[in-house]
Amino acid sequence: MAAIDLRFHLHPAAFSSVHPSNPSTKPHRHCPPQRIHAAGRRCLLTAKSSNGHPQIGASFNDDAKPSGAGGPATEQGGNTVSITVVGASGDLAKKKIFPALFALFYEDWLPEHFTVFGYARSKMSDEELRNMISMTLTCRIDQRANCSEKMDKFLKRCFYQSGQYNSEEGFRELDRKLTEKEAGKLPNRLFYLSIPPNIFVDVVRSASRTASLPGGSGWTRFIVEKPFGRDSESSGELTRSLKMYLEEEQIFRIDHYLGKELVENLSVLRFSNLVFQPLWSRDYIRNVQLIFSEDFGTEGRGGYFDNYGIIRDIMQNHLLQILALFAMETPVSLAAEDIRNEKVKVLRSMRQLKLEDVVVGQYKGHTRGGKSFPAYVDDPMVPNDSVTPTFAAAALFIDNARWDGVPFLMKAGKALHTRRAEIRVQFRRVPGNLYRGNVGTDLDMATNELVLRVQPDEAIYLKINNKVPGLGMRLDSSNLNLFYSERYQREIPDAYERLLLDAMEGERRLFIRSDELDAAWAIFTPVLRELEDKRVAPELYPYGSRGPVGAHYLAANYNVRWGDISSDGSL
Repeated sequence: MAAIDLRFHLHPAAFSSVHPSNPSTKPHRHCPPQRIHAAGRRCLLTAKSSNGHPQIGASFNDDAKPSGAGGPATEQGGNTVSITVVGASGDLAKKKIFPALFALFYEDWLPEHFTVFGYARSKMSDEELRNMISMTLTCRIDQRANCSEKMDKFLKRCFYQSGQYNSEEGFRELDRKLTEKEAGKLPNRLFYLSIPPNIFVDVVRSASRTASLPGGSGWTRFIVEKPFGRDSESSGELTRSLKMYLEEEQIFRIDHYLGKELVENLSVLRFSNLVFQPLWSRDYIRNVQLIFSEDFGTEGRGGYFDNYGIIRDIMQNHLLQILALFAMETPVSLAAEDIRNEKVKVLRSMRQLKLEDVVVGQYKGHTRGGKSFPAYVDDPMVPNDSVTPTFAAAALFIDNARWDGVPFLMKAGKALHTRRAEIRVQFRRVPGNLYRGNVGTDLDMATNELVLRVQPDEAIYLKINNKVPGLGMRLDSSNLNLFYSERYQREIPDAYERLLLDAMEGERRLFIRSDELDAAWAIFTPVLRELEDKRVAPELYPYGSRGPVGAHYLAANYNVRWGDISSDGSL
């Protein structure tokens, strides 16, 4: 395919990092435009002081006293933030949270004064925690000579406290150690609950009573990992229980997919490019597809997964959140509440999902190339008669003026032929197409398609029809593409880095509000109950295949073909 040269012309002011209201402001060299606040504040978390270290600015005090109200300690010692990872010995903490915190430190995003504590039931010394953490830390963003030096500095700020999750005594001892580290500074505390959902409330109860900061001091926040319940009822009960000890503003419900670069770019693509704004409706869009696939099975998580299934694990949260961002109306501003208000409106406009609009599957054992792949029920933690779906496809609809009649097709599965997460927007066909004789029945050529590949190999590309060079008139489907790895030299940060930083700054835009959660569960709860009450048998599909055939029939019901099927759906 011939190379296509796309040239973008930007006004010079777009490259200015100085806010017009304060020409002398010099944001941190890593401060991206989204961190420069509209109220004229600069990149508060990472504005550097005279000694070259990042300071904690006003964003660390949005839940605390007004500036200057902290007394001598505030004036002399500044601010500090203490990050406690509850469940520090678990896989999520080791593989994602600690590496994300180190990456933020490595790139000078963390404040000058910070402390990291691990809390878990395991008996462990500070040094043992540091050794465990060091096994997963890498200077992956770029290779600099001071990598080992930065790693040593980070590890020296990591400490450990052992205790039961429902033990106030354990958290009281944690509070004592935190207070020692915070001495002379205005404290702020962030708790990351990297634990199973059945002990969320125990931890919040104990920590809020004994390790939260008192009123009039700095802020205390809790990051809560999914799943947020199993259905509307259990989710509502979890929310009510958490709010017995916390205010809604203290609860940061994390969905790490909202921190992925392409998802973050979705609203930028839509609301800052005039070319897309008139196209973003039922008038021009024929269907939208949200596709998630993994090329591996449960792999040791069978016990957890069998209690939730692919719909709860992926569709009700990751894919539905992306759908809400895609379909929402233009918010009043980029403020968190304005964006979340629009997402809630979309979710409340959606129809409850019905069983006839859902296909479920489960992977079975398969031998390919002399290698055997296990079935889902071969997992020792999964019952032999389990009907938990490892694959699901669904057709959803939004009953509002913009999207009336447009099918939003979701597809998610494990043990499929490839690893992929993408949004595919298929546009309507050209009415009275002059080249219909050349296009014929070729669906790929008859349909323009915009694709946002979330992972892997992040990319945005637009499929268009193009004349093949030569004397004849032959049309070809070509891609106008933006490969992030080619266009941007810096490695894309992990989603957890963005979300941890936002939580410390008090930025709630990418976290889920309680009414948003209620609206999401209302869409899926009826069909989940029906699937379980009737013990609907999933269609079996071979490990490493494209999934059950039923998914293609579901799409055909709405005159749609899955975009990832044609020509493998990739570049």
